[in-house]
Amino acid sequence: MTSRSSATTAQNPRRPSLPERAISRRLSQLSTRTGEAPTGTTEHDLTEEIEEIKRYEDFTTIDWVQDAAREQLRRRARRQQNAGEFESKGRLGWRRRFEDIYDAGQAWIVVTLVGAAIGLNAGFLNIITEWLSDIKLGYCTTAFYLNENFCCWGDEKGCPEWHRWSSFWIFNYFLYFTFSTIFALAAASLVKAFAPYAAGSGISEIKCIIAGFVMKGFLGFWTLLIKSICLPLAIASGLSVGKEGPSVHYAVCTGNVISRFFGKYKRNAAKTREILSACAAAGVAVAFGSPIGGVLFSLEEMSSSFPLKTMWRSYFCALVATAVLAAMNPFWTGQLVMFEVRYDRSWHFFEIIFFIFIGIFGGLYGAFVMKWNLRAQAFRKKYLTKYAILEATLLAAATAILCFPNKFLRIDMTESMEILFLECEAGRDYDGLCEVNNRWRLILSLAFATIMRTFLVIISYGCKVPAGIFVPSMAVGASFGRMVGILVQALHEAFPHAKFFAACQPDVACITPGTYAFLGAAAALSGIMHITVSVVVIMFELTGALTYILPTMIVVGVTKAVSDRFGKGGIADRMIWFNGFPFLDNKEEHTFGVPVSQVMTSEVTWLPSSGLTVKTLEQLLSQTKYQGFPVVEDRSSRILLGYIGRTELRYAIDRTKKEGFVSSNAKCFFGQPPSISLQTPSTAAPPVTFDAIENASGQQSVDFSRFIDPTPLTVHPRIPLETVMELFKKLGPRIILVEYRGRLSGLVTVKDCLKYQFKVEAQETSTHDPVVDIRQEKLWDLINRAADWVADKVLSVSGGRIKLGGRSSSFMDSRMDDPRDQLSPILASSRHDILEGTEEIDSGVELQARR
Repeated sequence: MTSRSSATTAQNPRRPSLPERAISRRLSQLSTRTGEAPTGTTEHDLTEEIEEIKRYEDFTTIDWVQDAAREQLRRRARRQQNAGEFESKGRLGWRRRFEDIYDAGQAWIVVTLVGAAIGLNAGFLNIITEWLSDIKLGYCTTAFYLNENFCCWGDEKGCPEWHRWSSFWIFNYFLYFTFSTIFALAAASLVKAFAPYAAGSGISEIKCIIAGFVMKGFLGFWTLLIKSICLPLAIASGLSVGKEGPSVHYAVCTGNVISRFFGKYKRNAAKTREILSACAAAGVAVAFGSPIGGVLFSLEEMSSSFPLKTMWRSYFCALVATAVLAAMNPFWTGQLVMFEVRYDRSWHFFEIIFFIFIGIFGGLYGAFVMKWNLRAQAFRKKYLTKYAILEATLLAAATAILCFPNKFLRIDMTESMEILFLECEAGRDYDGLCEVNNRWRLILSLAFATIMRTFLVIISYGCKVPAGIFVPSMAVGASFGRMVGILVQALHEAFPHAKFFAACQPDVACITPGTYAFLGAAAALSGIMHITVSVVVIMFELTGALTYILPTMIVVGVTKAVSDRFGKGGIADRMIWFNGFPFLDNKEEHTFGVPVSQVMTSEVTWLPSSGLTVKTLEQLLSQTKYQGFPVVEDRSSRILLGYIGRTELRYAIDRTKKEGFVSSNAKCFFGQPPSISLQTPSTAAPPVTFDAIENASGQQSVDFSRFIDPTPLTVHPRIPLETVMELFKKLGPRIILVEYRGRLSGLVTVKDCLKYQFKVEAQETSTHDPVVDIRQEKLWDLINRAADWVADKVLSVSGGRIKLGGRSSSFMDSRMDDPRDQLSPILASSRHDILEGTEEIDSGVELQARR
């Protein structure tokens, strides 16, 4: 059920949803497939038909308990079929043996295909992204399709074959600005036109999907295609967004699309989630060149349930993806990512002080960016929804104007990290990075890059293009870490004989600024995502140096300690809260001290076991939006008999009407009553003439007992709320019924638990500041005034030929039909609404909650 509280009174009629309108059509296809009435249908066949209808409804709901029971039923039916065939023929035929082997090996076939597809996609995207990023600065005269690295292969200081667009700095500035603006405009336009869900990172939504929340179209083919096309454009536009988060999204989309071709995963949503967890691991693996780190990231951040078999399949999928990426060798260096580096120097214990300082910076950076990015997201959702394309285009243009003068902001962020990670030896230098005489100017440049990149991350993450936050945060940390490393190096050179530096050997480089950049990147990534173990492993796989595992652990540990002082959860968890998704986090622990009776819905729409007619049930389905109904013995006793889902009830009614001449006044029974002859929807109806239908209409009865779940999950009203939340986390039921001595008392859902949690948290700490709303209104008024001024100037300069219009102009109206824009964060002054899953969305994209 999806109601907050409801009585048995009728509500206003609503139009049937797409799944309801599809049941009758799909039932006709299923029943007439063999050209005859489906007599003697087994329980397994009924379950398969209902599941096929649910798949047709595009993941209407997910109930892990029911999914597990259906999977066991499917396996039992297959064993019985094999046993019967063995008894009749004495042995299993080769075809049956092959089918059994194929059924058992579907998982490995799927993860192999998915891993290979993810690796291929990642390789092509890397090549395209590098070319688009370099084309803003120049071109290769020998082959236009080559980027600068490939054009000047083996020459790190450039080559004559690579030409800048012009020898005039201002013209190169203009072309850089133009390319950036065009790339952002193209990416935002494609996302708006074909796949609004391709915008953003996707990690927070995927966390909810793996936990059971359903978003129609979020993992579809069009989202995969548009995400793959627009991601290189968004990165090349220069926006402070990364590709690592979107890599997880397109990897999970790949797994969802491919798994749909296999019956085991098409039928069972819980099985599909195992593949999605493996795909998330593969997405991180190809993004960082870290297969083990990808598996740990999926375990630590993405999956609410991660059994051993899922871990093994995640490892295998990540292995295949990275192997394919390595075979493609997109950078021609044998590296899986551009910023992979190797260190041959060790570190000294006196540097731990500076490592701790970097860790503190990582925690402060994460807290600062999350706070102000959420405010920027709220402003964007409130005022800029109508101008999604314009916003992304202007952001790219402003970023290009601000970043081009700075050498660390001008180039691609992955290339920037590659440069900042390097050691200063063997003539490896980038624009004076290793020159002693250039040190203080370099420190100022790195400080400016750190501050400017942080500001750009805050305003850019969340715009309507494929956008991640991993690499931008790592770039911020790398520039800050390199700056600290250079300062420490200068301190050592100023006082080489101090006791503090006694561990340094003479005539040997003591401080390696590149390692500080590396640790700064780890700190920033940990601070923004609140992950620890996976960051350490990813960084180890990037460097391949066991020596720096301990410094990385120290930095990440300090970052984690500082981050937790400012709140629990990283940016993905904060976005789940911001969008109001019904998600219970396994990492959170609560002590409410109240029984579930204070949280449950007491006014419940239930069905008596007898007395209702088919017409009454159809009216109930048309007038309500609930996803299921408890079944009680009668109105007075309310003895709980079971639970029937909305799809099962709709299916039973339609099948009854199709198989037999049942009138709308036929009585429906959800439990077998004594001494009454019933018609069951799974058996053929007795011959009835059309003339006798009207006379027999008041006497017919229909048995729906086989469609109810006689053993729903129930709890006592005095059970602690914390225990009920653990049941939701570990078992994943859609609802939990509350009964006392066999009588139905109410029901509780994930949304009910979250509503109470938000209510308690709002009472403890008020998070909404009215001053913020006032400042946002002033900022919006300032933006409108600036837009009007620009429009007037353009109109004046063009002599009236070019009219941009004012703030009410439809020219700038580029509203993106993203259902996520309709959601609101949970605030202390709000009604604590969480996404219902029953919203009517005209854009054709439906959100349905795990209820």
